[in-house]
Amino acid sequence: MMTKTRRHLYASTAVAAAVVSMASCSGSGGTKGPDHNDRGGAVVQTDPIAALRSVQEKTRGADSARVEGTTVMGDVMSMKQSGTIDWSDGLTGTIEITYTGGTMADSMKQAGVDDAMEARYFKDGYVVNMGAAAAQQSGGRQWIRYAYDDLAELGGPAGDVMKDQMQNTTPDQGVKSLLASGDVKKVGQEDVRGVSATHYSGTIDVAELSARTSALDADQLAKLKKQLGDAGITTEQVDIWVDDNDLLVKKVERGEMKTGEFNSTVFYSGYGTKVSVERPPATDTVDFTELIKKQAGSS
Repeated sequence: MMTKTRRHLYASTAVAAAVVSMASCSGSGGTKGPDHNDRGGAVVQTDPIAALRSVQEKTRGADSARVEGTTVMGDVMSMKQSGTIDWSDGLTGTIEITYTGGTMADSMKQAGVDDAMEARYFKDGYVVNMGAAAAQQSGGRQWIRYAYDDLAELGGPAGDVMKDQMQNTTPDQGVKSLLASGDVKKVGQEDVRGVSATHYSGTIDVAELSARTSALDADQLAKLKKQLGDAGITTEQVDIWVDDNDLLVKKVERGEMKTGEFNSTVFYSGYGTKVSVERPPATDTVDFTELIKKQAGSS
């Protein structure tokens, strides 16, 4: 029988894989950021709008890249991730995720689940390999499938926004968000892993941006704003670094949630790399909704 703790673990894993995907491809969903005058460097007073529009176009047209980064969500979870993603026709790719701390990592240890897992992304959803230990609770199947429609239902209005972002976003969306915010500044020239890059920074109002870019109706938007407010999420600071080819090489999103610090850092390289993703065998895959139904039936 699947316990309530394990059900929560599978649900949290779904959200974690979604957060990693969105952090790699666009905004994270937003957090309350620190004062945006604290940039760690002197702000250069130049108009960056035209430059960022070129960056958005070049990055969107690159189609694929290798990604590597870290994500911290307060005391709930901290992770590192690496893999390849393709956004030429919806988001596809494979990302290895390793939990490095937080209550989520503790829960996984207690449940006998590995702290590392593989997530594969497709146009209609994603699958996560929970490992052999977890398979004992899912009919011997190691892969759990999360459809985007199920994710939307799991997260309420915020889930609807998450679904839309995961199906339609590309790495250039971080640039697009900065342009839409009306608050973006050129910080200066810096080194990113041996590459000379231009640093831009800005602050995004998450609820306002979601209202402009999602298909939610008025009632859903009101519920979304309440969900974000309950979580302490209002704005987030976004910093991006761009190379001489107008391609994104680094992105940092940061702020504070009620559960603590939020910080996502992603590095991009190998634009145009070939990405091939295979669906795991159906005999080794189980739908998340099926696991939930079994748990409900046994309780």
